Amino acid sequence: MHAKETRRFMILAALFAVLTAVGAWIRIPFPLVPLTLQVFFVLLSGILLGPFWGPVSQGLYLFLGFLGLPVLAGAASGPGILFLPTFGFLLGFIGASWIAGWYSFRRGVRENVSFRNYAVASLLGIGVIYFFGLLGLYWNLNYLGGKEISLLQVCRIGFLPFIAGDLLKAAGATLLAQRVGVRLQSLGYLGG
Repeated sequence: MHAKETRRFMILAALFAVLTAVGAWIRIPFPLVPLTLQVFFVLLSGILLGPFWGPVSQGLYLFLGFLGLPVLAGAASGPGILFLPTFGFLLGFIGASWIAGWYSFRRGVRENVSFRNYAVASLLGIGVIYFFGLLGLYWNLNYLGGKEISLLQVCRIGFLPFIAGDLLKAAGATLLAQRVGVRLQSLGYLGG
């Protein structure tokens, strides 16, 4: 990668970190729980920036929250975020961005900017977020919170109320990525 490309991707990674922070503050009324747009930008970061720069953007986002900047949903910040019940979901952002980027940048997928390919990338990303998130929530509640709670109960708390909204965000990220992906491909940024 040339220095010019590296600078461009560094800027884009920083932009996606900021977009994820802004997405944490945007609340859309939805039955049961309000939606934020973090997951939307997490998925887009991976699909558009790839398996290296996408996770870099999400790592930067978490690092800013760890430093104490109020970038996380609910204004949580500082080293204490490590002990939040939602920390597993936040860690999942890095993994989701990586898996979405890995799938999107595979040979054959890069050259075929399609709804199907980006939908698979988005769904893989959602799966990773929930994998890390539910394990983190289980660990937090059972070992830090001192509650005896089963994995099924954790799924009722951390999965069922949120999955419909996250699937909507995945669909939105897929649609936008497809439109942007076609444009990037025409400019020569994809498929090479």
